[in-house]
Amino acid sequence: MRRQQSPIFARLECPRRIWAVAAIHGEAARLADLHGQLARVIEPGDRLVYLGNYVGIGAEITATIDELLSFRRAFLTIPGIEPQDIVHLRGTQEEMWWKLLHVQLATSPLQVFDWMLDNGLDTTLRAYGGSADEARSRFREGVLATTKWTGRLRDNLKAHPGHDDLLASVKRAAFSEGGELLFVHAGVDPNRPLDAQQDIFWWGGPDFGAIRDPYDGFQRVIRGFDPDHQGVQFGPATASIDGGAGFGGPLTAICFDLNAEPVETLVA
Repeated sequence: MRRQQSPIFARLECPRRIWAVAAIHGEAARLADLHGQLARVIEPGDRLVYLGNYVGIGAEITATIDELLSFRRAFLTIPGIEPQDIVHLRGTQEEMWWKLLHVQLATSPLQVFDWMLDNGLDTTLRAYGGSADEARSRFREGVLATTKWTGRLRDNLKAHPGHDDLLASVKRAAFSEGGELLFVHAGVDPNRPLDAQQDIFWWGGPDFGAIRDPYDGFQRVIRGFDPDHQGVQFGPATASIDGGAGFGGPLTAICFDLNAEPVETLVA
């Protein structure tokens, strides 16, 4: 099924195979190891999708983004590769970071902020020069002080070349142009069409493993983050490839062919 291009989705055109990289969670050393392996096996015609959660949890936040940017440059030197052949999806952590940069618009910014810290955003905040104590102080001072504080966070982000551009370019989902494979961060609701998933992409929906039939014509849906940390699992119409990076497990990348079958696995 050929689907129309959309600014919020990425359509992977003319793929031979598609590599999917699971949630990284600020583990730059694992990512560099994985990239080293990937550089040795990637082939012309391959496409590459990162499935979100680059930041958060782990301590190597800025180094992780630097590594993503470095490998993107290397990937684009492969003959025949175009910029649209490498895709970064928005994950839970990137969604929270975006919300943090707009927290002055929240009805209860302190409550929203504490919830985000409880869900792993603290390391990203500190990586870009913020502190929880200062944030809470600014929230109590009001909207103007909070706006100035988020403005400084934006400036700190922009001080790292390419970081703002990468985090602003993330897509909600990606799919092969023939409709064989759909790539998401945390899940889909099989009862909703693709353009009505909204926050389900990064917060997850009904039990992902319970999806037994192809969703919306896709032979397989591949996700990169499992909120329940159950490890790599395959169902008849799904694949959950989160090995547990950031939570004591490895970082995984799996290559899929257009028959929706896994053909190669890398672990770092």
